[in-house]
Amino acid sequence: MAAASVLAALAGISAPSAYAASAATDDAPFLKAIHQGNLAEIAAGQSARKNATAACVKTVGATLVRDHRKLDAGVKTLAKKLDVTLPSSPSAAQEKTMTALQGQVGTSAYNTTWLKTEAKSHKETLALIDSEVSKGGNAEVKAAAKAARPVVARHLKLIRACEARVTPS
Repeated sequence: MAAASVLAALAGISAPSAYAASAATDDAPFLKAIHQGNLAEIAAGQSARKNATAACVKTVGATLVRDHRKLDAGVKTLAKKLDVTLPSSPSAAQEKTMTALQGQVGTSAYNTTWLKTEAKSHKETLALIDSEVSKGGNAEVKAAAKAARPVVARHLKLIRACEARVTPS
């Protein structure tokens, strides 16, 4: 299954430990940012499952929770192996975005705002992943980013399809 191969890559089962540890500092910002992104996506997905009125938004939210939990488990394993301390919460900007979205719960704008926010977030994540794949220093971290890319791209595709159904023309 694709998720299993992503987890294996994110768990970092290839490069020698000494090399991995020495290269970790270059890739630590990526691991931290991607972890915070996973935390934010899990929270956003939980919010959608609870607060969305459109069925596709609830479904996409559930998919985000499931997939980002799996991806983050691998990120945490790799960070531990490379001795990278991960933040315990999403970034301040991510939390601000979630707070603003929560202000729309119960309104007709929630679904469209959630979808726009998620589309933007997933495009930014794809750019971050692409940068890591092309410029990252640690082979394990680069492999993890490469393996996560199709999952994030699939999320963006699901979000766009849901937007087409929910957003008025």
